[in-house]
Amino acid sequence: MMQPPPPYVEHQKAVTIRNDVNLKKESLKLEPDQDNPGRFLVSFTFDATVSGRITVIFFAKESEECNLTATKEDILPPITMDFKKGLGQKFKQASGSGVDFSVFEDVELFKAADTEIYPLAVKAEAAPSGDTEEAESLESKNAQITQAVFEKDKGEIKIRVVKQILWVNGLRYELQEIYGIGNTVEGDDDSSDDANDPGKECVICLSEPRDTTVLPCRHMCMCSGCAKLVVQPEAVAAEEQQEHTDIWSHYNGDIDRY
Repeated sequence: MMQPPPPYVEHQKAVTIRNDVNLKKESLKLEPDQDNPGRFLVSFTFDATVSGRITVIFFAKESEECNLTATKEDILPPITMDFKKGLGQKFKQASGSGVDFSVFEDVELFKAADTEIYPLAVKAEAAPSGDTEEAESLESKNAQITQAVFEKDKGEIKIRVVKQILWVNGLRYELQEIYGIGNTVEGDDDSSDDANDPGKECVICLSEPRDTTVLPCRHMCMCSGCAKLVVQPEAVAAEEQQEHTDIWSHYNGDIDRY
């Protein structure tokens, strides 16, 4: 009996997006202003492969082309800082320009994450030539935007990042975490002590490196070979497979969708 042909695999070319400035979202926090009791300063660390400009906007509303508008500019004007390229740079508001939370109602400060206005937004724009004046002349600047809300935890106000956005070549991309990507072996030096870490292997065959992400949960936990067997068993009709799950295999800059 002739075997049925293998299921069709849709092959899609991956798009490489260059992120010239990256704010480390886990570093975004509030620090007390030692010279002005009752006020708090926004601080964070970031990496930049080019020079550019950072703007901190309070109560920001996003409009077309990822432009941000401060809705309470009369109380908290935006703060702008130019930067040079370099890794591990730190931004901190100047003393005296911090936020006095006592002047706001709780309903204003602690907005839901799905609101149109974010209590805090940071826009990091890249100047391709290392010249911020030239960047201002461009119709579309590449940028990373971090949108955050304030939350109260045991009486202390903290910052929680809701989303990060890339604006590249006139297109908007919302960043999503891939769980387990830090446990892959791709790109590791074979001489490294971590190269043979069993936590980096496919959870099914326990031998091949993890290189496949399952959607919509975004876990990278399988190799591409096992992923094909999981998603395309002979007993499952081709038209039913798409209803169950999507799997994306990352290999040599391409994406295979199973």
